[in-house]
Amino acid sequence: MASYELGRMLGGGEVIGELEMSWDELLDHGDHPFDLFFPAVRDVQPSITLKVAAVHACDDQNSALFDFLVDCEIARDIDVGYARLAKYVRSRRVPDLNDAVKHFELVLNQCPVGHQDRATALTNLAWVLLKGYIRNDLQDIDTATSLFRDALGLRPQHHPDHSLSLYNLTEALTWRHSRKRTAGDVREAAQLYHELLPLCTEGTYFRSITAGKKGVDYVIDECSDLPTDASDEGICLRRVVLELCPLGHRLRPRTLDELARAVKARFDQYGSIDDLDTSIQLGRETVSLCPSGHADRDSYLNNLAHSLMSRFKHQGNTNDLDEAITLYEEALHLCSVGDESRDCSLDNLGGALVDRFNERGDIDDMTRAISLYREALTLCPPGHLRRDTTLNNLALALQNRYDKSQVSKDLNEAIDQYRESLRLKRLDHPERHKTLLNLSSALCSRFMQTQKTEDVEEAITICQESVVALSSLHPDRFYMILLIYRVQWRTSDSHQDIQLKGSQNASLAHLIGPLAAEQHGHGSALEAYSTFFELLDAHLTTRSLPVDAASCAIRNGNLRHAVEFAEQGRGQLWSLASRLRTPVDDLESANPALAHTYLELSKLVSNAAQSSATISDRATADRAATGYRRLTRQWDAAVAEIRDVPTFSRFLLPPLYADLQAAARQGPVIILIASQFSRSAIIVPTSGDPHHVPLPSVTLADLTNLKDRFARAIRQASALGPKVPRNDLIVLLRTVWDEIMLPIVNVLRHDLKLKYCRIWLCPTAAFTSIPLHAAHPFRTNPDGSKEPCLEDLYICSYTPTLSALVRSRQIMKRRVTPSFMTIGQGQPGAGKGKALLAVDSELELVHKLVPATARHTTISGDAATRAGALEALQQSTWVHLACHGKQDPKQPYNSHFVMRDEDLTLLDIMERDTPHAEFAFLSACHTAVGDEDTPDEVIHLAAGLQFSGFKSVIGTLWQVDDSVAKHVVKAFYENMFPDLKDGGVMDCTKAAWALNRATHAVKTKVPLEQRMVFIHIGV
Repeated sequence: MASYELGRMLGGGEVIGELEMSWDELLDHGDHPFDLFFPAVRDVQPSITLKVAAVHACDDQNSALFDFLVDCEIARDIDVGYARLAKYVRSRRVPDLNDAVKHFELVLNQCPVGHQDRATALTNLAWVLLKGYIRNDLQDIDTATSLFRDALGLRPQHHPDHSLSLYNLTEALTWRHSRKRTAGDVREAAQLYHELLPLCTEGTYFRSITAGKKGVDYVIDECSDLPTDASDEGICLRRVVLELCPLGHRLRPRTLDELARAVKARFDQYGSIDDLDTSIQLGRETVSLCPSGHADRDSYLNNLAHSLMSRFKHQGNTNDLDEAITLYEEALHLCSVGDESRDCSLDNLGGALVDRFNERGDIDDMTRAISLYREALTLCPPGHLRRDTTLNNLALALQNRYDKSQVSKDLNEAIDQYRESLRLKRLDHPERHKTLLNLSSALCSRFMQTQKTEDVEEAITICQESVVALSSLHPDRFYMILLIYRVQWRTSDSHQDIQLKGSQNASLAHLIGPLAAEQHGHGSALEAYSTFFELLDAHLTTRSLPVDAASCAIRNGNLRHAVEFAEQGRGQLWSLASRLRTPVDDLESANPALAHTYLELSKLVSNAAQSSATISDRATADRAATGYRRLTRQWDAAVAEIRDVPTFSRFLLPPLYADLQAAARQGPVIILIASQFSRSAIIVPTSGDPHHVPLPSVTLADLTNLKDRFARAIRQASALGPKVPRNDLIVLLRTVWDEIMLPIVNVLRHDLKLKYCRIWLCPTAAFTSIPLHAAHPFRTNPDGSKEPCLEDLYICSYTPTLSALVRSRQIMKRRVTPSFMTIGQGQPGAGKGKALLAVDSELELVHKLVPATARHTTISGDAATRAGALEALQQSTWVHLACHGKQDPKQPYNSHFVMRDEDLTLLDIMERDTPHAEFAFLSACHTAVGDEDTPDEVIHLAAGLQFSGFKSVIGTLWQVDDSVAKHVVKAFYENMFPDLKDGGVMDCTKAAWALNRATHAVKTKVPLEQRMVFIHIGV
């Protein structure tokens, strides 16, 4: 019987068969290789290839003889060990197992550290121990695991048995995990399988035992059962496990979902929007792999919706909110009545509908949410773990509906539900303070309705209880203090003599001190705003905060700072875009390589921003947003490096007052501030400090009312005959004069001594919707003369920002030979608007009035296409455009001019850089109307042309009647070019004066609303 072969075949750890052959049979094969086959194992036919060779066992060297004898002893112990192991496998007699262990231990003792066969000896002993552990005849799995680990250490990458040792260790770890449930074992096994699987050829026996249910699939399943770990290590493990599940693997949806949840948890901890975007991308793939009928589809739908809701709350994009509601609705549909998780689905959808109600005010959303919460409550009877949460959610929805409809029944029920929820919550419940806050708010609302002092006293007591329970650093402590502050101010406004307990008054005084800083003009509020604006470049803000900051600076007497705040918070998207086009001539001289890097990154960021605006597929948009943020981080790093270069420390930083004052070089700039705390104007003069003009009689509600009344009056005026008085408009313009512009004019005339000069209006927030330039007293003086209006006294222009005006003046120095292009499209395609019959005659009129010294070209009709208009804008210095204009209130970048084929969008215009452009007359509707949601962004067609390079632009605030607009156009150009026959220079800085003269000249021909519609923007 052949029991040992020269060449060290010590075994791999598993008996697959026994070979019995006489020496004569063996030697009959001579020196030719031959195959021996063993019985099939796990559907695989093992075989071995042998070759016989005769050697001299002994020679004259004693060491060789000793080595041979030792090898013979090792071989005998191995043979005996395997024989005992084979016997144990058949008989399950523990003495056979112990005997096998004894012999393999002897082998290991004969293979010390450094011995070429030590790895095999370690493996053999480990396999015997593991076999006994699997059959519950041995309890020592730790020794087997340690031996396998040592063997792997001796078989590094590229060793022929490296993959086998990886597999052995995964087996020991998974068996130990199956018994002891040690999380570290399954984590390590996942990492090992991640290395092992690529080494296992498809279709082999080795692949079949590693990739089966008892192999890698077990590890994937167990890793998926681990608690969500938001650490970098935890997310790394989830990515490793995902890579173990290629496309088509049955466990891929679950591993995608687990990774999505881990990344979402990291977002919840640290707030990186990239993590949230990644979570949404993973969630989308998960749902796509689980068609209708998949057992876990409802769970994956809910998880994706959770992430979308988080992004909506983080960024405010209502598309995410709408998609989340759609997903929640499908998930609820999949949870049939009786499903144990149906109450959760009801709560999820109800919460999203409440958020949409708060965003859009549709009472149907709130009514539906309340209905869902009521159903969820029936599924959470007394004693149910989630009953307290559902009670709180229902109460909050009822309170929100009360705020909208003022139905007392809703408020009273909300208070009852809050109290029941609190009764069920433990005193140490982490969410208890939120229910307390909600109840206190509801009691405050009921007090305002009933004036019952017990409600407000209870509200304050509840807030005190919650504040005391929260640590000083708890993020929600501020909201509790804010509510106390709100209660105090509401009660003081009610003119009721409410006698609060002494302790309540003391607590109020202690708690509301920091918040009172803003109300009382404390310097700490100004410091807080300053800190915020230091972060503004990294996180663009919207809505009211910039004007609130400016208002705070005004009330603190720091008018220069107020100008800087107002500028920093206005037109942020234009400011960011303009930074990407900032000339770097000086930087190229100082550091050419850095300038090149900056310019390349600026181009990439600009292209990414513009291309993402046209993406409609949500998954693609998510990926584009992630890539865009990666580019902006690289761009930020390049800018930081530039600021380290001497003399470039303020590169692209927001301008200081001294820089902004350059905007007033040719006349004062008037910034109108509409804050919740105050309404006022700041006049930036040509030199010296700003001047403050308070507007105490104007409220935010007044401005909103004015905006709505103007819109209504203009619509009504369009239906009147040209000779019918516009009484409603006259009343409104008189109000604008008396309440807003007259106080400003008084400062201009009496303090600054300015008469009939140019002024620039820079309205913020609610002021952007008011036609300030048309302010008019419509009154007669005692001597019979008419009291002058604003445009009698000054030549008015608008500017989106002071920086835009400064930038236009800087590039005015680059003058070229003027070229004039007229673009007209009076016959748009089907569905694009009615025919504009006066367009051709308007173009002909302009052609006659433009000086012969200018190269004049006209495109109209079929030639007035999107491509043709873009080329004209890029090649011409002066442009007159007559066509339909459309403002898109939802997607302002899609606002457009209607051409023959495709629309010419604001985004198209922004993509063009026209540094030599000078003037554009936009004889189209709605070309200077911005986005209602973010008025300070000033995103409209006229601003887009100014951004692309046109220094002076005439735009429109509402619909233009082309039959009367030609009168304004004729008067404008007659005043624009009165003396050019004698060789004068075309000067775009005269446009504001020419428009002023034109509107005066056509008073008898053009109705009031059609004179007011035209405004001038720029130099």
